[in-house]
Amino acid sequence: MDIIKSIEHEQLKNKIPVLDVGNTVRVHVKVKEGNRERIQVFEGIIIKKQGGGLNQTFTVRKISYGVGVEKTFLIHSPMIEKVEVVRVGKARRAKLYYLRDRVGKASKTKEKLGARIENKEILLKEELNEEPVVENEVNETESVVSEETPAVETAVEEKVDAAKEETVEDVKEEPKAE
Repeated sequence: MDIIKSIEHEQLKNKIPVLDVGNTVRVHVKVKEGNRERIQVFEGIIIKKQGGGLNQTFTVRKISYGVGVEKTFLIHSPMIEKVEVVRVGKARRAKLYYLRDRVGKASKTKEKLGARIENKEILLKEELNEEPVVENEVNETESVVSEETPAVETAVEEKVDAAKEETVEDVKEEPKAE
């Protein structure tokens, strides 16, 4: 089972937005048409959240030309560019299926008074900044030795200089392969 978890961990996004049921959101989705790719915005109310981990989804509902349209999005999908919170809604239920029967202003949720619209994100895994690793074993020994005795310090420096000269001579003597 560790193999499956490791594969799923690779597919997870680093940061996911904090989404609550009842919020009005704009979901920026990548749409591929032929060989071109563009971003399409879907704005509506989150009526449900479900699942967990890689399979976590949320459903957004909007009214388009008098017809109710619902879309379910995977949070960790690479097709989702970003999710913006437009309005913080007040919901007392986990699933707002009752909004399907409502029309017009009644199909909206009340807004939380005094709520700040913040695009908060949850950090799932840390981004690793890979820095080039330089192995300087000789330099580490120099710093340790230099604290002990100055006589040994000069001997170590001479050995380091000799090693550098040998490597430079080896590079010069090797013929280039064509």
